This record gives sequence, structure tokens and C-alpha cells, in this order.
Amino acid sequence: EREGVVPTTASLRNQAPTQNQQLATMMMPGMMGGPAGAAAGGAPPAAPSDDGKNRDLSDKIDKSQCYARNESSQYPWTNLLIGDTRLGCKSDADEQLILHIEFQEFVKVHSIKFTEFNSGRDPSEAPTLVKLYVNRCNMGFEDVEDVDPTQVIELTAADLKEDADPIKLQFVKFQRVRSITFFVEENDGGDVSAMGGLKLFGRTVATTNMKDFKKQG
Repeated sequence: EREGVVPTTASLRNQAPTQNQQLATMMMPGMMGGPAGAAAGGAPPAAPSDDGKNRDLSDKIDKSQCYARNESSQYPWTNLLIGDTRLGCKSDADEQLILHIEFQEFVKVHSIKFTEFNSGRDPSEAPTLVKLYVNRCNMGFEDVEDVDPTQVIELTAADLKEDADPIKLQFVKFQRVRSITFFVEENDGGDVSAMGGLKLFGRTVATTNMKDFKKQG
């Protein structure tokens, strides 16, 4: 105010908004979670959560560690990953077949897609009873009766169609999977069993490479 002039009530009211604006300017950054709020101990942004999306795990399979027992030399297990059901996998001496799939890292497996051989030309060869064993290595036919399976799957002709949905697993039992061993115990009456394709769907657990894990072990 000018010298010698006593401030009036009206002049004080005129000054008040300017003071309030200054006060608001000082307080707002902290109240709105800006830099001042962070400096005062505000919590950092939360990390993004798992989106829960499942995908084809074929590229996570460590083929060098996989094997099959009682497979036909003309129709080996590796044909299951080609994508052509005419070049699938068949058993050899009888209808039973063991297929061991190992992954490069730990994964969560949500579902499995079995596809019929050669568009179902011989339905008697289609597997009807498959037992799954998680994280069991070097299993043979002498072991399957002594070890409880992680899950038993009964397949119908409809389940094996190319456009059929994957078979959902008991997800809680497949949360940290290094390998799955499939035991095809029965088919629909054929002398041998045959599958045209096999896909596993899920997502990775961590970035641990199994080859490095084995070196440390």
C-alpha cells in the first residue's frame, strides 16, 4: 500500500486470492502425486501385472532332451511339431506310446491340443486314454504303473478334430513345468496308435534357461 494509507477491508479482500493462489501452488504438486509428492515419500507406480495370456509353447521345447518310446521309425515324434497331420507320430509294436517333452525353461501349461492323424482316415488308431506326468525324467513302460499320473485325459473323436478346442488341464498342477511325459495307454482298437499333431499352450514362469540350470547342478 502507499505510504501513510491504512489498508481497508476491501483492499485486504483483493489481496487474499493472490495469497491463496500462492499457497495452492505450493501444495498442489504434493497433493497431486507429482515430483514433490514423490520426494515426500509417495509410493512409486505399481509394476504391470501378468496379462495372463496363453500362447503356443512350441518354440520353448528343447528337442535335444525330448524322446519317444515304441515310436515308429517312419513316423517319429518330431513330426508332431511340423504342422502336417499326414506326417504325425505312430507307435510301433503295439498301441502304447511314451512321449517325453522337455522345455528350455520353466513354463505354466494351460491346455493341450491333440490332433488326429491324417484327418482321421483310420479312427481305430486314435488315442483314447492318455496319462500325463509332470517333471518325470527317463520314464519307461515299466515306470508308468508305479507312478501316479498328474492328470488322466480321455479323448473322443471330436476332441481330435483340427478345429476342436485344446483340452484344458488342471492348471494348478501345471504351474512350474520342466517336462511332461505322455503315456498313450489305449486307442480305439487299432494295432498301433497315431497322432497327427501336438501343441501345448501356456506361458513362461521365469527367464531361467534349463541348459544353464543343469550346468549349475
